Amino acid sequence: MEQIAENRCFGGRQLRYRHPSVTLGCEMVFAVYLPPQAEAGPVPVLYWLSGLTCTDENFVTKAGAQRYAAEHGIAIVAPDTSPRGDGVADDPDGAYDFGLGAGFYVNATQAPYAAHYRMYDYVVDELPALVEAELPLDSARRAISGHSMGGHGALTIALKNPGRYQSVSAFSPICSPLNCPWGEKALSGYLGDDRTTWRDYDATDLVGRAQEQLPVLVDQGEADDFLVEQLKPELLVTASEAAGYPITIRTQPGYDHSYYFIASFIGEHLAFHAANL
Repeated sequence: MEQIAENRCFGGRQLRYRHPSVTLGCEMVFAVYLPPQAEAGPVPVLYWLSGLTCTDENFVTKAGAQRYAAEHGIAIVAPDTSPRGDGVADDPDGAYDFGLGAGFYVNATQAPYAAHYRMYDYVVDELPALVEAELPLDSARRAISGHSMGGHGALTIALKNPGRYQSVSAFSPICSPLNCPWGEKALSGYLGDDRTTWRDYDATDLVGRAQEQLPVLVDQGEADDFLVEQLKPELLVTASEAAGYPITIRTQPGYDHSYYFIASFIGEHLAFHAANL
């Protein structure tokens, strides 16, 4: 880990690091907020996964989460959304919803993406092992959250890894990639045409197969331009009810897909995680 930036923020430190990733086969950058309580010893940690086109910087500069993280004594780790660098395959047409900035938190199996696009393993294994060994983070108290594509990542990762996280939340998540254009493009490109292999990256499918029931909070803006075609929270509601899995899914009138929405409710999400950490 090479530290490349540091800013004082609400009594804590907003940090940025660079490191060579074995999992992704490239150099990666990620952000960490350490609250003031970290000066006295290990603190619980929230992993934040951002959405399409984002880097590690969007959340830390736009969401205003540090104020609440400092209040509750929670660290926040925010990775990039895809592998980067020379030799990393991108969308052939340069589109925003596949390739660079759009890793979808899956382990790709299809060429040429399988060589680098293993964001699932990076988020679940490599990055936590690195930061939890080097920074004052309590590995027994983890939570995970995210927005849009990152909300999809947070939900699927939490549902597939019993015992690893104490809580999960999401803003405007892509609830069923099997049933929306963003998901169909990404999963077919990364995993191939066999849709049965996509099920392990679809929260509405995974909720019925979950081995534990975590506290789950989802916020969705009713004025979100992507609500009907891409996000489909009603599918997650139906699936969770059928599985008997209690999930709190809130719809917020007038709110859209932007960071204005996230900034409005991130304090409630940090309080939710603090209560479970």
